[in-house]
Amino acid sequence: MSLWTSLEPASATVDPGSSTTVRLKVRNTGDIVDEYRFEPVGDLSPWTRVEPPSLRLYPGTTGTVELTFAPPRTPDAAAGPNPYAVRITPTEHPDAVTVPEGNLTITPFTEVRAELVPPTVKGRFRGKPRLAVDNLGNTKVTASLSGSDTGDRLSYDLQPSNIQIEPGRAAFVKTTLRPRQITWFGSKQEQPYTLAVRRSGTEPMDVDGTFVQRGILPGWLATTFGLLLALAIAFVVIWLTYKPQVKSVAREKPVEAGKIEPSQSPPPISSAPPTPTEKPDDEKKDEGGSDDDKGDGGGGGGGGGQQPPKPKQQTAADAVRKLSERSEGRHICYRALVAGKGWQDPVCDGAEAGTVGKGTPIKALNIATVNTKGGSGTGAWVGEGWRTKVPWSNAQDGKNMYFGSSKSADPVLEGYTFKVFEGVVCSDARVRNEQWMGRVCTDPGGWKYHGSPIEKYKALEAVRFTV
Repeated sequence: MSLWTSLEPASATVDPGSSTTVRLKVRNTGDIVDEYRFEPVGDLSPWTRVEPPSLRLYPGTTGTVELTFAPPRTPDAAAGPNPYAVRITPTEHPDAVTVPEGNLTITPFTEVRAELVPPTVKGRFRGKPRLAVDNLGNTKVTASLSGSDTGDRLSYDLQPSNIQIEPGRAAFVKTTLRPRQITWFGSKQEQPYTLAVRRSGTEPMDVDGTFVQRGILPGWLATTFGLLLALAIAFVVIWLTYKPQVKSVAREKPVEAGKIEPSQSPPPISSAPPTPTEKPDDEKKDEGGSDDDKGDGGGGGGGGGQQPPKPKQQTAADAVRKLSERSEGRHICYRALVAGKGWQDPVCDGAEAGTVGKGTPIKALNIATVNTKGGSGTGAWVGEGWRTKVPWSNAQDGKNMYFGSSKSADPVLEGYTFKVFEGVVCSDARVRNEQWMGRVCTDPGGWKYHGSPIEKYKALEAVRFTV
C-alpha cells in the first residue's frame, strides 16, 4: 500500500441545519508522484463536500483535504451516530483504492405541525373534523390530544387520543364534536373550540376551529306558531263572550175542528216488471259511440278511453349501450337530476350535464360505462360529511350507477368520488358561483374526489366525464 490516511477527528457532532468540518490527512508512501481523487460514499454523501476533490503528492509528502458535513433540518437527517466514508483512488494505481471511515453524530430536533381539516364544520347534532399532526423532526414524537371550549358547550371524542409519529410521517385523528344542548329554534350559532397536542416537557400546541350549530327548526316557525296560537285563543274568547242565541220561530200548524186530513196511501205495487221505453236515436249514439271508436284500438272515443302511455325515460345505461353499438372503445354516458327540474336527457364522452349560472343545483347523478369492467362511486355532502347510510353505487359494464338522492328532504350534491376498474376516468365539475374546477383524472383503478372545495360547501351545478 502506497498511501497513509488519518481522520482528525475520527468522530464529530453536528446539528441539523448547520455544518461541521473534519480534516483528512493523506501521505504518499510510494516512490512515484501520484494524484489521489476523493469521493464521499454512504448515506451522508449527499450532504458531504470534499475540498479539494483531488491532491497530487510527491513521494514522502503529506496533503490535507477538508470534509464538510451539512445535514439539512429535515426528517431525512436521522438523529444519532451515522457512519461515513471517503473513497480515495490513486491515478497511477486505480485498483489500490483506500476507504477511510469515520462517525458523524447528528443531534436530535423536534418540530411538530398540526392542522384542522376543515377548520369550520357545521351540523345540528355533531361535527366531524379531522386533525392532521405532522412530525417534521428527526425523532419519534409521542403526544396526547384533548379538546376544550369556552363555557364547556361541546363534548369531544378523539380517535385515537394518544399518538406516536415516526420522523417524516403524519397521524390523522378523527374528531367528533357534539353540542351538550340541542338548539330547537333559531338561527345557527358559532362555537369556537381548541384541540391541544400535548408532549412531555413542552408547551401544548393549540389548534383553533369553529363548530357552527344549526337549529332543528327555523326561527320563523316558532314565531308563526305563537301568532297562530294567540289568534286561536282570541277567537275562542270572542266566541264564548259573544255567542249568538239561535231561537227557532217555527210553529205547528193548528188543525181546524171537525176536519180530518186525508191520509195518502202509496200507489199499488204491480207484480209485472215495467216496460222499457225506447230511447231517442241521439242518446243511443252517445252511449254506443261511432263505428270508428269501436275498433281494436278502443282508446280514442266514447268518453271513457285510456290515455296513451308516456314514453319511457332514457337512462345513462340505455345511452351508453346504444353508443357502444355504433363505436368501439371505452365510453361513458351520464345525466343529472336538477333540483326542481327533474332528470335531464343523458349525454356522453365529455358533454355538459346540469346547468351553469341558473341557481339550479344537482341532486343526483346517473352514470354508466362500457369496456371499463364496471365502476364504483358515491356522492358527497361536504358540510355534513360522508353519509354512512348512503351505500356506494357499484355497477358492471352497461349498468346504471346512481350518486346522491332524489328525495326532496335530502340536500343537494356538493361533490362525488368515482373510479373505473379498467382504465381511468376524468371529470370536471362546476359549483355555484365558481368557474369549472379543472379536469381531474384517476390513477388506474384508484379513487379521486372532485367537486366543491372542502372549506366552501358549495352546491354542484354541472359535470363533464370522459374515460
